[in-house]
Amino acid sequence: MKNSLIFVSSLVLATSLAACKNEAEQPKAAESASASGNMSGMPMAEQPTHGTSTGTVTAVDAAKGKITLDHGAITALDWQPMTMSFSIQPEQASGLKAGDKVSFEIDWDGQAGTITKIEKSGS
Repeated sequence: MKNSLIFVSSLVLATSLAACKNEAEQPKAAESASASGNMSGMPMAEQPTHGTSTGTVTAVDAAKGKITLDHGAITALDWQPMTMSFSIQPEQASGLKAGDKVSFEIDWDGQAGTITKIEKSGS
């Protein structure tokens, strides 16, 4: 009787473990939606956050589409003043040089910032 109980318990345990393994191998809803072309289960890309500030140009590389600014706080992004580089269109960078005081607007996508508007300040 004792051997029968051990055998049945082992069989139940093995069956349960096999069922768990099969369940883990099933594709997730988001993966299935992606494979079928239905994007409703996929996470949406983060929308850029728009911020404004003022600062000083420390470097411009119009050919590479980069500008480095020593900027003030950007409250919309909860940023303290710092120096960092942003992407910029060559025509926006035209006429800007290190030392210029500017006011600017950026879009931040969570990884990189893109200048959307920039102009020299009077001071």
